[in-house]
Amino acid sequence: MMPFQGPEEPAPRHVRRLVLIIDADPAFRRMAGQALASEVDCRAAETIDDGLEILDQRDPDLVIVSMDGADAPHAGDIEALRFAGYEGPILATSARVSLGFAVEAMRAGASDVAGKPVSGPDLVRRVGKLIEAERAPARPRRTGGRDATDFEGFIGASAAMTEVYEQIRRIGPSKAPVFVTGESGTGKEVTAQAIHTHSGRPATRFVALNCGAIPKDLMESEIFGHVKGAFTGATEDRAGAAELADGGTLFLDEICEMDLALQTKLLRFIQTGEMRRVGDTRTREVDVRFVCATNRDPRADVAAGRFREDLYYRLCVLPIHLPPLRRRGDDVLCLAEAFLGRFSAEEGRHFRGFDPAAAQIVARYSWPGNVRQLQNVIRRLVVMHDGEHVTAPMLPLALAHGSQPAAAGTAPATSTVGDLRPSVEPFWVQERRIIEEALAAFDGNLSRAAAALEISPSTIYRKRESWAREGLQQAG
Repeated sequence: MMPFQGPEEPAPRHVRRLVLIIDADPAFRRMAGQALASEVDCRAAETIDDGLEILDQRDPDLVIVSMDGADAPHAGDIEALRFAGYEGPILATSARVSLGFAVEAMRAGASDVAGKPVSGPDLVRRVGKLIEAERAPARPRRTGGRDATDFEGFIGASAAMTEVYEQIRRIGPSKAPVFVTGESGTGKEVTAQAIHTHSGRPATRFVALNCGAIPKDLMESEIFGHVKGAFTGATEDRAGAAELADGGTLFLDEICEMDLALQTKLLRFIQTGEMRRVGDTRTREVDVRFVCATNRDPRADVAAGRFREDLYYRLCVLPIHLPPLRRRGDDVLCLAEAFLGRFSAEEGRHFRGFDPAAAQIVARYSWPGNVRQLQNVIRRLVVMHDGEHVTAPMLPLALAHGSQPAAAGTAPATSTVGDLRPSVEPFWVQERRIIEEALAAFDGNLSRAAAALEISPSTIYRKRESWAREGLQQAG
């Protein structure tokens, strides 16, 4: 039996889920109806027009629709369903499944794809998973004003983020790879975790790996594992991230930092589903859903020869772009208030909100470091101050002036808000800014940036790993 009824609000016993089947093949309609009959009510339609008539009478919980056209799979019927206002899950089927078919179906609005012939048990499993995924999370509403939407770790109800939520809901149940892009600090790992949550895969099988924080000579071992004696220091057999994520999701952050030679091995792994530990002669089959992310333009890296074009197209089947905080409107204050409440409780402070002047400063600042920067600013503010409301003098000087952080080497201005003492940035803030600016100046080339700064590349690796770890701890 499929667990269609969720634990929180079980449907009354006399109410059954409705599945609409739209397919010109009478044999498929009959098979699907018989397979699902014990679990849901089924309505069948031969054409999309007949299906839309049924849709006018009752909104189904799921639609199974064929993409088999006269010559090739096409997504017109899926688009017609969405245009008619249907917002539930759609299972697209075709006798000619391919990567192009999956991409076209997902872009049109399908939640999952299945190749024909499909067995009755497999159809029951897919339908059950899609209906459960639809019932479990609350659908984010398109609200205005300052009402925050809490969606899988995200906060905010801006139109830009609501679109991201919808994308996550739609592509979560798919097996296709996802490529997340966006500036640093916009929440790429939170996105990957949300996709995994909506995938139906085991909650514990989510493994994240930062490709920019690990030396390239260790990266292969981190992904694929190694056997004892494979290299100096390999004192025992060790499973890599891919095996640890078997049956779940493997998240590769900063994927564009990966060495070209390793990109070739990753491509083969994606194509075959087989991998080999470093130093091993035996191949292993691993089933993972790939989610990758970068804060750079991957197409520019492809054009420059730093990232394999074939690997990019293998990974970028379902793209998601995260908007920077400066384009999220009222989400800025929603996030600031949420962080203020969380950190005040942690630190034993008594803040209840922002006064009008402080709120205006926070809302107008451009936040080049995005959500991560906002989070760090609010945490530091809570540690250093207390009161009922955050006031303008409590905010850092750069925010109070509505300016960007000073460039490296620029003398800090004197404060005109609250006191006359010079505003001094913490050492780690200056250090991080200098390193990130050096990396940007050399297009992400760590070795050249390290040489220019006259420090070792391993120093940059360690510091970036520490910053990433600190950001995750604060995000949690």
